Amino acid sequence: MHDTITYRQYCCVTCGMVYDEEYGLPEDGFPPGTRWEAIPDDWTCPDCSASKGDFILMSDL
Repeated sequence: MHDTITYRQYCCVTCGMVYDEEYGLPEDGFPPGTRWEAIPDDWTCPDCSASKGDFILMSDL
């Protein structure tokens, strides 16, 4: 039996940009597999500059 890795997606409530842990955000220095918790609290949305706190877990939508 193989374990599957579950990745989460977080959505910016301001602009709708989605951060997907599976793909990361290499252009911001977060390689694929980077967990949301590993992203610094002072990081901002690359599309609209909203704060990390303005992202919500997509399963909570």
